[in-house]
Amino acid sequence: MNINEQEQDQLLTLARNSISYGLKYGRAIEPLSSEFDDNLKQTAACFVTINIGGNLRGCIGHLSAIQPLFEDVAENAFSAAFRDPRFPELREDELERIEIEISILTPSTAMEFTDENDLLSQIQEGVDGLILEDGYNRGTFLPTVWESLPDKQDFWKHLKMKAGLPVSHWSDTLKVSRYHTISFSE
Repeated sequence: MNINEQEQDQLLTLARNSISYGLKYGRAIEPLSSEFDDNLKQTAACFVTINIGGNLRGCIGHLSAIQPLFEDVAENAFSAAFRDPRFPELREDELERIEIEISILTPSTAMEFTDENDLLSQIQEGVDGLILEDGYNRGTFLPTVWESLPDKQDFWKHLKMKAGLPVSHWSDTLKVSRYHTISFSE
């Protein structure tokens, strides 16, 4: 999926409007399909990340495409502001200071590997987003996480912790998928 600059601006405005609407009405805005080009009506998965002063303030998204992109952006922007369990709900006095980033995901592909070293050798630093699954444990890191965890070993260990697993965890039931993103921000 290619997103031009005008479409990026439209989605970033939608995300901010959904957050503002959420502050007032307690729910995501319901955007009208007629306001968006066909490209933004394609079914796609995205994450919306909110930062304040360079610090994470919320990040919510879908790993699978379940609805038109513009609807996913509106829903995930609201959820990142008000439903991320790691943070309190966004306050009105924070609204002017938030920075919004949208990451549109490619479909994920399962990785095949024989052991942890084989897996690590296949991971593309700075490029791959990863989904880690083992039993009921699941976690993902967007490719933008490479900015704060540029070392492959650190990235992998922190992803395990995010999934609720010990850093030394390895099992035959472990599954890893990778995806890429198109990311843009205000």
